[in-house]
Amino acid sequence: MTDLAEAAAAEPAEFFTTKGKLKSRFYEQELARLQMELAKLQSWVKQQGLKVVVIFEGRDAAGKGGVIKRITERLNPRVVRVEALGTPTDRQKTQWYFQRYVERLPAAGEIVLFDRSWYNRAGVERVMGFCTEEEYEEFLRSCPEFERMLVRSGIILLKYWFSVSRDEQERRFQDRMKDPKKRWKLSDMDLESRMMWEEYSKAKDRMMAYTDIKQAPWYVVPADDKKRARLNTISHLLSRIPYDDVTRPEIELPQRPSQEGYIRPPMSDQTFVPDILGGVQQPLD
Repeated sequence: MTDLAEAAAAEPAEFFTTKGKLKSRFYEQELARLQMELAKLQSWVKQQGLKVVVIFEGRDAAGKGGVIKRITERLNPRVVRVEALGTPTDRQKTQWYFQRYVERLPAAGEIVLFDRSWYNRAGVERVMGFCTEEEYEEFLRSCPEFERMLVRSGIILLKYWFSVSRDEQERRFQDRMKDPKKRWKLSDMDLESRMMWEEYSKAKDRMMAYTDIKQAPWYVVPADDKKRARLNTISHLLSRIPYDDVTRPEIELPQRPSQEGYIRPPMSDQTFVPDILGGVQQPLD
């Protein structure tokens, strides 16, 4: 066990509620620590010119988006970006299946997080009948070779499958339906998939049987506890890419030069955003 796991086993009351959920204070502290490590990883990837691809797949409402948000919220979007491709265009439907994903792959010094990926063909397209049987079978044959090519080219490829129980998925769906701020997360496809649990299970099992390869294995994330899933995923991601701390050392800001001679234009010439709290806002420059 890690030091953290040993501490949690020895003093569970410090880390977990009586219902076995992570305490918010511990979660926030550990997340902040892991995000600091992600910043170090980001600097290392950029300095060394590494190319990293991380795939996030799983059931609808399994928590993929929440993990991706916690990974990226403290990082540089010019180094770490998210790709969440929509429905292919009529032109893209005539291309080689992997083509539109290839153009989104990282250059040197970049990390790309795929919020769903080419595995759409093995999941939603298979279950909902959006591809032919021949296209599906060809994907199962081609995907392992495609991923081996990526790895041979120098790309670090990590694949995460977020596993959520049927009851917990239903609870999250109901929560999204009740909360107008979350209702956008419920698509018509989500509602249809809700009725096809077993079909998605069978599709996932066959997908993994073909694509859980030595060069790019699947890592399954139990995700009924969102906070635990986030910490576990980020910790594992950090463990799979060796890195050193090459972040910039503390620097001393030089004294700013005098602004003598600059005359600001009249404030009446500018249009300001209204202060909804009232009062007078002082200009910042």
